[in-house]
Amino acid sequence: MSNHPPFRKVFEGVVTREQMFALFNRHSDTPGVDPLSDKPYASEWFEIEASSYHFMLGLLPPLFQRTGMFGMSEYKAGYVTSVFFAIRIRSRERWFHGFCDLSDKRSPDAMRAAIIAHETGAIDSMTREEKLEAIWSATHADFKSIAGEANPEAWPVEHHGKRTILVNAGEQGTGLKLLEDLSDEEIDSRMSAARARRVRRGGGDDADPS
Repeated sequence: MSNHPPFRKVFEGVVTREQMFALFNRHSDTPGVDPLSDKPYASEWFEIEASSYHFMLGLLPPLFQRTGMFGMSEYKAGYVTSVFFAIRIRSRERWFHGFCDLSDKRSPDAMRAAIIAHETGAIDSMTREEKLEAIWSATHADFKSIAGEANPEAWPVEHHGKRTILVNAGEQGTGLKLLEDLSDEEIDSRMSAARARRVRRGGGDDADPS
């Protein structure tokens, strides 16, 4: 059985087709990550539009297909491939994409169960890691960066390659902070803002520092 990491949602809201393709390769430029490695992607998932689900179904002959689920015949890396789900949650049809490690044959069903559990539970059921991933994905590129990439001297060497995000530091103005160092209050405020945008217009990628 595969020793995959916990299933984790990496975008708050429903992604457009353009955002979907960007998320397919979201680790490609991450410092220190082997682009051919399956580990950064395994077990990540996000919600997509119905049109994206049907577009991907018609793109290539599926590796496997059964009611409400199909897998892409083109692997991302190793045994990890894209699996698409059509799931009825609280009487509403919704569509999702996830990277499943098929070295564990139960991975697609386990991911489907994890998606249902997450989407039918309270928002507090999200782990801190899931919230940070959702915040990073929802934040506009102008408000996030990689520590040490533009100005190596601005960050200690041990933080080079880590993700940073622009935050409002009150009287000190705005400044970059390591994503992993966001306080619980900062996480909660950003998640609340992301949920509010999702209600107003179905998701987005324009979070500003707050």
